[in-house]
Amino acid sequence: MSIENMGSIEALVVASLGADAGRQTLDRLAIEPALLAQHGDTVSRAAFAMALNVALFADLLRRVPSGDAYVTDTVARGGKVIFDHGALRSIRFPNGPTGALPGGEDAFTRIFLPLGYTMAAIYPLDRLKMTGRAYRHSDFPEAIPQFFLSELHVDRFDAEFAEAAGRVFGTSRDPLNDQAKDVLARYEGDSPVQLVDAIAALPVILSAFDRQHEAPVFADYQLLLSRSNEAAWIATEGNGFNHATDRVADVAALAERLKGEDRPMKAKLEVSATGRVRQTAFRADSVERLFADGELRQVPGSFYEFISRDIDPATGRLDLAFDTGNATGIFAMTSAQESAVR
Repeated sequence: MSIENMGSIEALVVASLGADAGRQTLDRLAIEPALLAQHGDTVSRAAFAMALNVALFADLLRRVPSGDAYVTDTVARGGKVIFDHGALRSIRFPNGPTGALPGGEDAFTRIFLPLGYTMAAIYPLDRLKMTGRAYRHSDFPEAIPQFFLSELHVDRFDAEFAEAAGRVFGTSRDPLNDQAKDVLARYEGDSPVQLVDAIAALPVILSAFDRQHEAPVFADYQLLLSRSNEAAWIATEGNGFNHATDRVADVAALAERLKGEDRPMKAKLEVSATGRVRQTAFRADSVERLFADGELRQVPGSFYEFISRDIDPATGRLDLAFDTGNATGIFAMTSAQESAVR
């Protein structure tokens, strides 16, 4: 089938990932039929946002073998993944941008807002010297994955940390080109975006979810790690998805089954203050990363998460909120000690 005869999401995903990988990823996900049915010469912001998330999900599984194995098993059992949200981390300097990259969440709100996302809530992560923000899609809030975007505040650390952070993250480039910015501007202005333009822009916008700075010097990495596991993680992984999350009916029962299968499960289930949001995760897979000295070292990579959401009695709808305590506990999946990095 030619791209012109596909639905908008399939056309974008196949053009970005290739026919085999694109269709395999789409087959793994439970996607709202109304989204999949969209087609034509122009692409809605909702279809573009969903295609972006499908491609990001594929990238996460490529980097997280434990998550890929779970999804493969889920599909073999006759199921599909309901992609609830993806999480990413950013750096906020006290003043100005991060190298050539807009500072902190600004690097991503310029993508999220034009695509129809709005900020749903702020979650102080004070123990981690970070702030988390949830971005929810206005058109399909339950069907299009949310983004949980966190900022690490460099000004909450000491001067030595700030200097190392400046050396590492100050080399960041801006991955968005004029063509991608133009497509985002058209979405922001509620102007039609042609399929051919959306196809050209998607890989560029996807590249924003990657590491934009140079490989860190190992001594700087160690210094960041001594103060903040999260800063050290961003030093090697950048703005890639920290995790992707599967929305399941009973996360507690699933966790017990996966523990019984000897999967790399988090020991404790995280439960929100309301009791309506429950989360757990696999431990982060190790990845090999090149440092500025030319040495490859094993460091914590990304991971796969699971969540159950109950109905909020106040609204009668699914509780799409997050929880500061849950987030802090889940973030520990990528923690590393200096001695563990080799």
